[in-house]
Amino acid sequence: MKGIDMRNFITGTVMALMVSMPLISTPSAAESKSKETELYNQLDTWTNILKLVRDNYVDEVDEKELIEAAIQGMLRSLDPHSTYLNPDVYQQVRVQMEGEYGGLGIEVQMENGVVKVVSPIDETPAAKAGIQGGDLITHIDGKAIVGKTLTEAVKEMRGPVDSSITITVVREDTAAPFDVEITREKILVRSVRHRVEDETIGYIRVTTFNMQSGEGVENAIEKLVAELGDNMDGVILDLRNNPGGLLDEAIRISDAFLDRGEIVSTRGRIRNNNSRWYATSGDMLEGVPVVVLVNAYSASASEIVAGALQDHRRAVILGDRTFGKGTVQSEIRLGRSGNQAVRLTTARYFTPSGTSIQERGVEPDIEVLFPNQRRAKARREADLQGHIENDQVNKDRAGEYDEPLPEDLEPVAEADADEDPVDVQLRYAIKLLKNMSSLPQAQVAEVRQPASR
Repeated sequence: MKGIDMRNFITGTVMALMVSMPLISTPSAAESKSKETELYNQLDTWTNILKLVRDNYVDEVDEKELIEAAIQGMLRSLDPHSTYLNPDVYQQVRVQMEGEYGGLGIEVQMENGVVKVVSPIDETPAAKAGIQGGDLITHIDGKAIVGKTLTEAVKEMRGPVDSSITITVVREDTAAPFDVEITREKILVRSVRHRVEDETIGYIRVTTFNMQSGEGVENAIEKLVAELGDNMDGVILDLRNNPGGLLDEAIRISDAFLDRGEIVSTRGRIRNNNSRWYATSGDMLEGVPVVVLVNAYSASASEIVAGALQDHRRAVILGDRTFGKGTVQSEIRLGRSGNQAVRLTTARYFTPSGTSIQERGVEPDIEVLFPNQRRAKARREADLQGHIENDQVNKDRAGEYDEPLPEDLEPVAEADADEDPVDVQLRYAIKLLKNMSSLPQAQVAEVRQPASR
């Protein structure tokens, strides 16, 4: 496994070619000076307004809070994922990425002034309380979130272990808001789990991409191979409700399934943000068929893995279209102590075929939806206010997935209403791998990629 030093975040949980920039002549010294003067004038205006607020506002204000709010407002005007991490939040983020933190166990982002749940983390207080991806949190202990920054809202949701918090939730398919009381716990994020399904199918679930995820997947594969041996018909990689995390962990997990070729590339405005990552020699499964489960809340790092395995025809992507977050956030530390940072969108990422999924998501090779899913439209990256637009979004892709599958493996638009609703996507994946194990190799390749790209 190659060493990767980059610690870029792709948060939690998100397809455009870089917009071509016209050639512009080098600005003259006079033009540069004029722009610099204008910038200083704007900074003077901001300083004057800060002083006016401090001296004349009806209530006494905290200058530190005002400045932090101004910074957050500036970053929020760029896109939904750029943010300032003050020392308190930065420490929480560090601990979370290392795999242990205190709180409710939810990945969140700000949307239209309230907190949106990207997804709950398995076996945490939020998951046990029934919190779902797409839920909107409007109040914390009866106090409205509107007007607060995401940093402030997250800080309020965290607290001492065993203390209780009541959040007010708005859910798309529920008529009225409702309260949920949750007891905070120490969150130990076990990001990878595995088991055997139906005697011959390996199942690997990745809930988030933290510093333990890549090693966890490699260990899971080794254990499944040792347990099943030649009886293994295939492996299911479950990335549903996975909001993302560390880029290098997504690369490492993709590498575990690939023997060669590009995994992902990033392209930004400056050269330092342009990079490519390649698989190292050796597919840990040696070609055993793979199905990747995804849904509308599989975002960023999850989409890197799904996109890489799909483009290399290494896996069948099954489920629902993913979230569509195709941008990279770099964490830039501030100050001498380095205990605060800016998380800034610095690049778009591209799948091996050169496709960006920003706004659009990864389209499954086989779409399988739950019986009630069509009644509730999932909110994705394209629905976020201020998201970075994709210049490819309106291109016609009709017919791109028209090549038929073998007759007994036709995609389904939606599971039958009378089918067991426990996990229809998992059941379909198991059936698919069982069928693939009995197909000639040429047909297996066809199932993995039903249409050319």
